[in-house]
Amino acid sequence: MNPIAQEMQNIAKELLTSGEVTAVIGWEKGTFWYQSTPVMITSAEEADKLIWDEFCQPNLSKYLLDYRLNEGKVAIFVKGCDARAFNRLLQDNQIERQKAYLIGIPCPGMKDHKQAALVEESAKDSVPLAKVCQSCRYPNPVVYDRLIGSEVTPRATEPDFSDVMALEAMTPDERYAFWQEQHTKCIRCYACRNACPACNCRNCIFSDSKSGWISKDVNTSENQFYAITRATHVAGRCVECGQCEMVCPSNIPIMLMNKKYIKDINDLFGKYDAGIDIDTPTPLGHYKLDDPEEFM
Repeated sequence: MNPIAQEMQNIAKELLTSGEVTAVIGWEKGTFWYQSTPVMITSAEEADKLIWDEFCQPNLSKYLLDYRLNEGKVAIFVKGCDARAFNRLLQDNQIERQKAYLIGIPCPGMKDHKQAALVEESAKDSVPLAKVCQSCRYPNPVVYDRLIGSEVTPRATEPDFSDVMALEAMTPDERYAFWQEQHTKCIRCYACRNACPACNCRNCIFSDSKSGWISKDVNTSENQFYAITRATHVAGRCVECGQCEMVCPSNIPIMLMNKKYIKDINDLFGKYDAGIDIDTPTPLGHYKLDDPEEFM
């Protein structure tokens, strides 16, 4: 067992035994060698389930929403993106800071489980990092109550918009055809919404059949409306964890649209990284008299 996992288990046992927390959210090994899935434990005896490896990509902060009404405190392990997501939930008034105990873990980067599924375990060293991890600028937790291990060096200092610029270089017709092809593959399972920490509305319009915004029919037009509406909703709030793309069974490049919004927001309102500073208003969450308004 690696030392990080051992310390995770020890801390979980300590917190649960003392009664300081009522539950601990972490990762356990899944069915396959390339799966490390979220787990919630409520007793010290279950602490041995906790693991830490190169497939602990699932962002755990979203699961705090399931326990926001609970009495007592919940402990949660957070990487850089999990911590940013936690701050986003605080800004959205979805959770209370005093109800969470954050255990930070610097992240060296997680491997792409979809690529791992194509090879044998003996070849796992050949599996590349997940795309979002390859250009991660915040691998270290930005907020925590206790830190495990030593901070790691970020893989990048500036956002990588090369794929967005390639999209922008297309003609309007080419871009339309590209997204038509992608959204035709969508089965509207809503896995992207369910995994995204920025998608935290208590009542989603896409789950309410009476809202009138969208039908249950799965076709390209309806899929496009869903994708654009969701991306617009999380604009300025995306923490770039890539959970949406990670869970998509149709391999749609969802983060490409999210990054396009991030780039546009940076160009219009100045550089902004969601979930870093909870005291700074989100670009689309307030307005200033000198905001750009060329569209008017």
